[in-house]
Amino acid sequence: MTDQNPPARIGLVAATAAGRRHADTVTAAWPHARLVEGESVADALRSAWAGCDAVIAFLATGAVVRIVAPLLDDKRTDPAVVVVDEAARHAVALLGGHAGGGNDLAEAVAALLDARPVITTATDAVGLPGLDTLGWPVQGAVAAVSRAILDGEPVRLVADADWPLPALPPNVRAADEDIPDDGYRLLVTDRVVPFDGRTAVLRPPSLVAGVGASRGVPAAEVTELLHRVLAEAGLDPASLRCLASADIKADEAGIRSTADALGVPLVTWPATRLATVDVPHPSEVVRAAVGTPSVAEAAALLGPDGRSDDATLLVGKTATAMATVAVARHAPRGRLAVVGLGPGAADLRTPRAVAELRRAAVVVGLDQYLDQVRDVLRPGTRVLSSGLGAEEARARAAVAEAAAGRAVALIGSGDAGVYAMASPALEYADERIDVVGVPGVTAALAAGALLGAPLGHDHAYVSLSDLHTPWEVIERRVTAAAEGDFVTLFYNPRSRARDWQLGKALGILAAHRPPATPVGVVRNASRPGERVHLATLATLDPAIVDMYSVVVVGNSDTRLVAGRMVTPRGYRWRS
Repeated sequence: MTDQNPPARIGLVAATAAGRRHADTVTAAWPHARLVEGESVADALRSAWAGCDAVIAFLATGAVVRIVAPLLDDKRTDPAVVVVDEAARHAVALLGGHAGGGNDLAEAVAALLDARPVITTATDAVGLPGLDTLGWPVQGAVAAVSRAILDGEPVRLVADADWPLPALPPNVRAADEDIPDDGYRLLVTDRVVPFDGRTAVLRPPSLVAGVGASRGVPAAEVTELLHRVLAEAGLDPASLRCLASADIKADEAGIRSTADALGVPLVTWPATRLATVDVPHPSEVVRAAVGTPSVAEAAALLGPDGRSDDATLLVGKTATAMATVAVARHAPRGRLAVVGLGPGAADLRTPRAVAELRRAAVVVGLDQYLDQVRDVLRPGTRVLSSGLGAEEARARAAVAEAAAGRAVALIGSGDAGVYAMASPALEYADERIDVVGVPGVTAALAAGALLGAPLGHDHAYVSLSDLHTPWEVIERRVTAAAEGDFVTLFYNPRSRARDWQLGKALGILAAHRPPATPVGVVRNASRPGERVHLATLATLDPAIVDMYSVVVVGNSDTRLVAGRMVTPRGYRWRS
């Protein structure tokens, strides 16, 4: 699926032999999907509706509409419904497009059946983020504000902090004199605010409730205290990021049940860690009993990641007979996604990479890589482009944007962590930033797939570029790979200015391997102009290699089988 896993329980309903064949394809790929039977197709569909998180109906759309119409209740709780036609040409997201994950399910089913997904939700049709797809609870006049965004009407964006929102279209902007006070508004706040027909409210995950309790505390007591504390402080429980407590309370049923009911995790800390947090209301009684002078206040300030320096205690500890609650607000942190785009072909780009590109408000990258993904960026995305040789500047720019509280995607080819942008960026990223790594298909993997199976046993990657690494170091590494009999892949093998390094490296390998050792050169793997060339250590002409190539040198066991490079694993059953 595009940005999430398929629903936990998927019910499949089919009326014909063709529909059942398509259903078999789905169940073979997704063990959590099952064919639902009934005395009639209508009975099966009603059973799937009642017992599953999502329904895929291999039926006519009109028939599905007539059957499920009386069952409709609330889009937040109704299952998603996707309809697939008899020939599996289309997968239609009929119900629950956003709230139920129907749009994602339609895309996943379409990919599985080689069908075309049909998405009709307005925001998806024009590439805008739906307010209910941003990952945060949204309340108020969601439909009215979404319609205003779609229609290009001015929408005032009012945020109580610099939260890392995705790209929003130009008509959604911070308060200015061009937007009337009685116009549409999108608020981003954890505070309770009055609703009207022109205001939608996004609830950021800013609040942490610290909870202390006596052994055996009833869940009702914890829940009632927590809701009372939040209400008296004017804070909305939808902005709770987690509950926090001491390790010794990790199995306290009353606290855990409260967290489960709120749909948030319970985070616990050792008493020794809690004791390091400066709190306004320490207690020696608590210290004697638990080993720390504070549980609720200290845990609220530590939050989910142990950083109290970005937290403000909004509500000091408030107690009942068996429970204690305190609430802290944690400042937003920027978001940096380091995204590997793969070797170039769109179908080798991972769904997670696409989701992160659409989640970002700022995308930073090399100009030629940005050109590959402009079609997936949302309207309003700010693009920071630069040319070859500006890697450090790109890394610094991406980190600076994230440190300013923005949602940033820094892109690179292949995998972002392999000779790409992750390393220089993370040298500068500090604790103000949440970092998300998105793996990609490397050039080596793409080349290996085209060559056959050259990477079937141990292998080593070596970059032959001596712009940042002295040649003496590179030479030692090539020698070690040669002596260790590793299949060796050369990145950055040869350029106009560096035309001797590849020949030197091949000579080192040739001193340890037979002249007939297979060598593969893949240029522009998965891109236009793709070319695959097979040779040996004795016959390879380095002049055919350039910076768009990957060179794969086999080990002493690598052989050619039907024109493909194969490095045996040495399985015993082959002997």
